This record gives sequence, C-alpha cells and structure tokens, in this order.
Amino acid sequence: MKRKKSELKVTGMTCATCVKTIEKSIIRLDGALDVRVNLGKESALVEYDDNKLHLADIEKAVRDAGYDVANEQVVVKIGGMTCAMCVSTIEKSVRSLEGVTDVTVNLGAEKAYVTYNPSIVSTTDIKHSIESAGYQYLGTAGEETEDLERTARTRELRAKRNRFIVGFAVGIPMMLLMYIPVVMPASMPYLMLAVAAPIFLYVSLPIFRAAFRALKNQSLNMDVMYSMGIGVAFIASILGTFEIILTREFLFYEASVMLASFLTFGRYLEARARGKTSEAIKKLIGLQPKTATLIKNGEQVSVPIEDVKSGDSVMVKPGEKIPVDGIVTHGASFVDESMITGEPLPVMKQEKSNVVAGTINKNSVLTFTANKVGSDTLLSQIIRLVEEAQGSKPPVQRLADRVVSYFIPVVLVIAIGSFVVWYFIAHASLLFSLTRLISVLVIACPCALGLATPTAVTVGVGRSAEFGVLIKSGEALENAQRINAVVFDKTGTLTSGIPEVTDMIAVTADENDLLATAASIEQYSQHPLAEAIVNHARAKNVVLKKGRDFHTVEGKGVRASVDGSDVLVGNHIWMEENGVSGVDKIAQHVRNLEHEGKTVIHIATRGEIAGVIAVADTLKPSAKSTIEYLKGMHLEVVMITGDNERTAQAIARDAGIDHVVAGVLPQDKANEVKKLQRDGMSVAFVGDGINDAPALAQADVGIAVGSGTDIAIESGEIILVKDDLRDVVAAVQLGRKVLSRIKQNLFWAFAYNTALIPIAAGLLYPFTGITFRPELAGFAMAMSSVTVVTLSLLLKRYVPDIKRSQRR
Repeated sequence: MKRKKSELKVTGMTCATCVKTIEKSIIRLDGALDVRVNLGKESALVEYDDNKLHLADIEKAVRDAGYDVANEQVVVKIGGMTCAMCVSTIEKSVRSLEGVTDVTVNLGAEKAYVTYNPSIVSTTDIKHSIESAGYQYLGTAGEETEDLERTARTRELRAKRNRFIVGFAVGIPMMLLMYIPVVMPASMPYLMLAVAAPIFLYVSLPIFRAAFRALKNQSLNMDVMYSMGIGVAFIASILGTFEIILTREFLFYEASVMLASFLTFGRYLEARARGKTSEAIKKLIGLQPKTATLIKNGEQVSVPIEDVKSGDSVMVKPGEKIPVDGIVTHGASFVDESMITGEPLPVMKQEKSNVVAGTINKNSVLTFTANKVGSDTLLSQIIRLVEEAQGSKPPVQRLADRVVSYFIPVVLVIAIGSFVVWYFIAHASLLFSLTRLISVLVIACPCALGLATPTAVTVGVGRSAEFGVLIKSGEALENAQRINAVVFDKTGTLTSGIPEVTDMIAVTADENDLLATAASIEQYSQHPLAEAIVNHARAKNVVLKKGRDFHTVEGKGVRASVDGSDVLVGNHIWMEENGVSGVDKIAQHVRNLEHEGKTVIHIATRGEIAGVIAVADTLKPSAKSTIEYLKGMHLEVVMITGDNERTAQAIARDAGIDHVVAGVLPQDKANEVKKLQRDGMSVAFVGDGINDAPALAQADVGIAVGSGTDIAIESGEIILVKDDLRDVVAAVQLGRKVLSRIKQNLFWAFAYNTALIPIAAGLLYPFTGITFRPELAGFAMAMSSVTVVTLSLLLKRYVPDIKRSQRR
C-alpha cells in the first residue's frame, strides 16, 4: 500500500450536512482510507492508497456530490516541441505529478494548459517536470516572458537554419559524386567517411538527443524513428567502408547527410510557420499599454500600468491607448474600438460612457474613473478566453490522437516487415531491402496528424476574435458547424429591449401638442411606456408643462390637470369608463396598431379624444438581414418570447420568422430548447446572457450577444462583442470554415501516410519499378507537416461571407 494525503479546497458547502455528504461520497471510493472535511476552512483532507485511487477520482466524487474543487489553471509556454509525440511525452510527464488533474498541450500554440491543486503541486514542480522530459520551460502566460520566448524561438530557428545549410552544402556535392561516372580511388570511402562524419553528427545531433530523451521517458516518438532511419544508414555505411559484414555497395554517407538535412529543413519551415499561428493573440497582448497617466492632486503622473487601481482618475490624450476599463467623467472624443469589437468606425465617448483598455483615443482629451484593472479588464478577459480556446481540443481531434498513439509501433512493424519480405521471401538484395527499411522509417509522419487540429484551432479562434466573435472552446467550433436550428430570444436580442414611440395619430391637436400633453403627465411615472413617451418628446425638443391633481388607476391610466385642462392618459377601457367622446373615430387605427404588436396609449382632453400614441419594442436594424441570411443557409429559425401570441407574431412577421414560441417564462426557455433537440435538431440559442443562462447552457451552442464593450464573458460558448446580429451568421460561418479546414488537414495527413508508406516499402516496385530513395522520402516527410501548417495559416485571410457583403 502506498499511503498519500492530499488537501482539496472545496466550494459550495453551507452546513454540516454538506460535510457529511462529501465525506460519505469520498470514503466509499475503493482506496480511500480517511476523510476529514473542514467547513470553516472549506477543505477536505483525504488519506488514500495511491495504488488504487487517484486525485482526479476524488475530485470527481466531490463534483458528483454536487460541490466543486477550487483548482487553478496555468498556461505554460514550452520550447523544443516538434511533433505529436512530444505533446504526448509532456502531457504524460506533467500528468504524473501528484496534484495535477488535467493537462492539454497545444503543439501549434506551443503551450500547455495545466489544471492543478496549488496546495499539492506548484508551478516550479511543473517547470521541473517539463525540463526533465527534455523540453524548454519559457515561463507562464501573463508573465513578462515575451522577450524570452522570442529569443528562444529565434535561437532555435537560427540553429536549425545553420545545420541544414551546412548539411546541404556538403550533402549535395557528395550526392553528385555518386552519380557522376568517374572512377573512384580505393581510398574514396575513407575520404567520404572523414567528410561526412562531422557534418552528419552536427546536423543530426538534435534528432539523436530528442530520441534519447524520448526513450528515457519510455516514449516512442518521431525522433526515435528518424534516429533509427538515419542511424541505420550511417552505421551501414561505416560497416561497408571497412567491409565488416557488408560490402562497399552499402555506402549511404550522402543519403545520411541529406536525410538529416531534409528533416532539419522541414522542421525549420514548420517551426517558422507554427510561430505565425499565434499572431492574433500576440496582437491582443500588444494592445496592452505599459503606462498610464493618472490625475493626482490636479497634476499628471505617469505610472506603470500595474500601479493603476480601481477608482483612480486616468487621463488619455489623443492618439494614446486607453490603459484600463472605466467610465468617462470629463471630455468627449471618438475612440477606435475596432481591435476589440471589429467595428471599423470610431465610437463617440462622452460623460458616463464606458471605455476599455487597448482601444485608441482619437481626437480629444478624455478623463475617466478606472473601474476594472489588471486581469479584470475586458481585454485581459478576452486574451484569457482566446488562449483557453486555442488550448482546447475539439472532439474531432480524438481520432487523430488515437491514431498517433498507435502510429509509430505500426510503422516500425511495417519497416521491419518490408525488410523481412524483400530479403527473406522475395530474395531481393540486402542493399535494396535495407533501403526499403530506411525509407519507411523516414517517410512516416504523425507530425502532420498532430498539427492538423491545433494549428487550425489556434489560427481560427484568433481570426474569429479579430471579428469580435469570441469562441470559448474547440467543442463549440465543432458544434457550430453541426447546427440546423437557431433559436432567438426576442427581448433584448432580436429587439432593442427598450420601448420606443413608433406612431402618433392626432385627432383634435397636432402631433407636437399631443406629445407635449402626454409627456407632461408621463414625466412623473417610472413605467417603461411612460419613459418611452418622455424620451421621444425630449428627442424632439418638445417643451413639457407641469401637471397637478394626479389620480392613477393601476392597469388603466391616469387623470391629471395640465394648464387648467382635465387630461386623461391610458387604455381604451380608461377612456370608456370616463365617457370620452370620439374614441370610435380612431378605433380601426387602434386595431391595426395592436395587430402589429404595438401598445396603444389614448390621450383625451376636456372629455374628448385628442389622439393616440403607439409604443413598441422595435427590431434591431440588423435583425431582418440576419434572419434572411440564416434561412439562405438552410437553417430553421425560431423566436422564443414571454410576450403574448399577438405581439410575438407581429415581431416575428416583421423579422421574417415563421416559427414562434410565445408566452414562455425565462426559466422555461431551456425546456423549449430541449423539445427541439428531442425532435432531432442541433440547436444554437442566441440570447443576451442576462436572464437566459439556462437556455444558453442547454443549447448545443450558446451564443451570447454583447452590447459593444459591455459584455458578459461568462455567458455562452460563443460571445459576440458587438450588438450586431449579423455576427451570429459570422460565428456559424467561422465555425464551419475552421472545421472544414481541420478535416482537410486530417485528410491530407492521412492520405499522405496512407499513400506514401506503402510506396516507400516497395509495394509498387514489382509492377512499375517505382521506389523512394531515402533522401527523397525525408523531403516528402518534411513537406507534409509544412503543408498542413500552411493550410491552417490560410485561415488568417478568411472573411465570412456576411462580413464581405457588409464591406461592399
């Protein structure tokens, strides 16, 4: 028995019953020896047999009991990764640490996303684990390690470049010598050994080192296979030179040097391309200013961004970046928010407007009060969200991961099998059989499989962020391309959520007098309809009068006196009860307005109808074109609302929506989504993230629509920064494009290996005489990874169709 003690920070406990529930849930696990839960400290001290029980199992038991474990996540930057097996090696090494519950390594972003229990394991332990596996620890996200990371990448690229240049400079002349019909002196093999040996060692040393590290960590990776391929070629050449077992036919010196050079050249191109996949996140990080100007005692003081606190008064001059989030207190200026929202036009900011870090003040001085600083700013949250999304694995990657885990053993079997078949069964020459073995070892490439998904996700998520579409995970990407129904919440999503005056019909007065009379009474009310009338009057610069002698009847209307005249404002029942004349004259107009889903407010003076004002929650400007576009993509569009059927149908008719679910309470929206899912629909729910969180969570894809820079990052799996419904279409198009690119990458990676490994093994030789020379096999291998990364990088140029049409 291997006894261990671990302390977990547990959240969600409220009473002694919670303590008992958690203790009971853990102690029933096979291997749990003792559990002590402390409600005051919100912790659980667990003693267990490490041979039978793991920390992740204990955490699962706590979560299954209805509570949560407060772990931390760190994003670690890693150098030295070259293929999918490096990912596997690092994940295995870090996951072996006690206290680490989850590890995801993204080869494209060159980062590891580690979830760990800080009371058991530290980032120092994680650092040592990565370094002991033979890779470089380049710091964590959020640290000032950009220069360190850049320096390490530059050094790595320079070393690879120098190695392949030297390799080709010597390998190409050696190769030409083998094909030029000249008589070689007897000492030529020794001369070639003397020339090739130091160059071969210089070029291939990183490959052999990486292979040694992999074997030390009990892992089979591509470096092991490459080392076997080029090692067999070089050792066979030495044996042939000295005629030990082999003859001088077996001189592969030029092939060994060229192979090592091609492998290094391929990795150089791949590393260069991989470095470009994270440019979007680097752009976001680059938006963060390093200093801020504070107003202290009436004076301007420049301070590091880290020293700005919530409540500080911050001044931003024209052309400067806004350092933190806040609310404007003085000044008015246009601010370029395109880097956050994707909106190209600058936005006017004045007193009480929100400003966010990273945006650029354009033309005048602004002073604002900081309300979110450091990691709480919107920009910091977006950076964190994009990084986490880039580190996630969509379900489609599971297939690639499964294939990679079996890939190298299978290739080794094929390589050895091809040698056995050709030499012992087909009775081919030893030279031919050995060449087939070497070719198979160096042409196989799981790197392309390992890079296919992470590079596309990294570039795709970054590109989406540039359009103001924040995708939280690879799973959301995959689900987005599967959806066939889009459900819109009405209020605040399809509509503005704020009632507005839409129509005025004056009978005994002109429209301005009618509006002035109604607003003079409604200015004392807090009702949303009253506020709509008052706001409309103020927008039209109508002068309001004082009202007196108010008498209000709930649900009907109000009676008051304005300028000595008796005024009634309310519904038609209120008019009838007070014997107002002339109501029948406008009855048809009222019915038409109500049929359109509008609320009609009657105004009467001195016992006679003066006119009516219609108020409605109006559609957002982009609603109609969005619905039209979604229908054009053959998606079912549904509107869900708590409004009555008549109002709902009127709004839906205006928007072009055929399927309406009305009279639904906020808490029941999730059940309506479930009904659609039971009917076989894959559903995206679009809401504002305020009162529809259950529906957003229930949907296959929850899309939360923000309001410019005022967004809730926690809501939805896809967040639209701008209050523009056309971004719903953009989100679906981006998801489909990224998933199609992942599938395209996987197809080419599978097709490459499926087609070329058999050719390298000599399958076509009996029929066509076609085989692969080892050095050409090495070149083909190098190009496969470069092709996949290049295809992913093409996503950086992708513009969703709806965005392209907006630009015309």
